[in-house]
Amino acid sequence: MDTGSSQTLPTREELQAELLEVPEPPEQPGPVNEPGFEDVLAVALKHVKGRRGGDLVSVMLVGSAARRALTAHSDIDLIALVKGTADAHEIVRVAERLADIRYYGYVDIEEELPYSARLPSLLRKARILYDHEAIGAKLIERANQRFRQGPPPANMNEQIRIKAQCLHWLGKAQDMADKPSAANYLLTLFFDEYVNAFFRLKGLWLTAPVDIPRFMASRDATLGEMAGRFLAATTLPERLNFSRDLTDLLFKDVPNPARID
Repeated sequence: MDTGSSQTLPTREELQAELLEVPEPPEQPGPVNEPGFEDVLAVALKHVKGRRGGDLVSVMLVGSAARRALTAHSDIDLIALVKGTADAHEIVRVAERLADIRYYGYVDIEEELPYSARLPSLLRKARILYDHEAIGAKLIERANQRFRQGPPPANMNEQIRIKAQCLHWLGKAQDMADKPSAANYLLTLFFDEYVNAFFRLKGLWLTAPVDIPRFMASRDATLGEMAGRFLAATTLPERLNFSRDLTDLLFKDVPNPARID
């Protein structure tokens, strides 16, 4: 009799679990080394608790303060997670700083995290200010795991859509070349779309706005150098020329939308 056949075989999930790394608990950033900032932060937290104390489950500090890159004009960026559904945004002033507070339902954030192109990089370095039943800590741990997996890839349809959106704003700017103020504004919209396109097509997580030029140059020296020249250009013809060159380089392997006429 084959005794081995009577033994319970491990499931696929059990086998895969043995191959997965055990995640380390997320390391919490320490207090910000800025005189008075922790007092200002305490006032902002008290405000959030007063507004949503009954259904509040977690409050997290994100942005430059959580990254320890605080400057004199940095906002206090807070994410408040609540029970149920919430999609609210308020800005209040605390001393000499603005507090930018966004309220979300924590279940909604948990469901969005696996598919979002921004949440993993935003939350992975968050500092927990208030937490009920470790909901915020668990979310940060999941954000770190998701970040290590890399952003969701852009399929060809999305690549074509991204290219079309960039060309749309560039075309609008070219159409307004006789009105420099309007054209320069449209080129600002173009560059915002272009930055998002760069990260999506390269399979990279979005970084903080202040780090974008340096980060682009570190991943693609040619595009990074050209983006810097676009930002430093002082005339509309120069900015239009750099915009066309940027578009040609980034989208050289992405086809145009299909013709149906």
